[in-house]
Amino acid sequence: MPKSLNVDHKKLWKILKEMGVSDHLTCLLRNLYVGQEATVRTGHGTTDWFQIGKGVCQGCILSPCLFNLYAEYIMRNAGLEEVQAGIKVVRRNINNLRYADDTTFMAESEEELKSFLMKVKEESEKVGLELNIQKTKIMASGETVTDFIFLGSKITADGDCSHEIKRCLLLGRKVMTNLERIKKQRHYFANKSPSGQGYGFSSGHV
Repeated sequence: MPKSLNVDHKKLWKILKEMGVSDHLTCLLRNLYVGQEATVRTGHGTTDWFQIGKGVCQGCILSPCLFNLYAEYIMRNAGLEEVQAGIKVVRRNINNLRYADDTTFMAESEEELKSFLMKVKEESEKVGLELNIQKTKIMASGETVTDFIFLGSKITADGDCSHEIKRCLLLGRKVMTNLERIKKQRHYFANKSPSGQGYGFSSGHV
């Protein structure tokens, strides 16, 4: 699934209403986001203030709920709950598993899987989101793989954790190197909201 940074605010309020959220609660949520501005300070100066029209507030306890409603709206409109395709578990068809913006589709054939993807892709684009093709992978149950990434962790066939430890150490070094570079260049985001509280909006993976 696309990242929560791409959630369009205007479409979010419409989706909340269609999902049954009361007008009063939607109004309160809208007031948290309306008028938010941000500026970027770099080594060459500070940019002009600009309006923030996309993304949910990073670190806010409401943000996961808002994004989940956004994603649920896409899945419902794609009609995945109505189709009989998928994997049968205790006489029930399961065709998708979701955790935040990580989504796994399950099907018994390549045609079913393509159908799921196309439906979700179409509905995502209607609300301003695009599937991350670079992170979309296909795994067949009959295929034997030596390792794969699941929820950010590397799972290996031999069950050895040392591979994951080494991978995390390398990722940590990369992050620290990037943070050191940012510190030297004095790049950082400065946000402001009407209430005086600051919200940080991540622009991508470090």
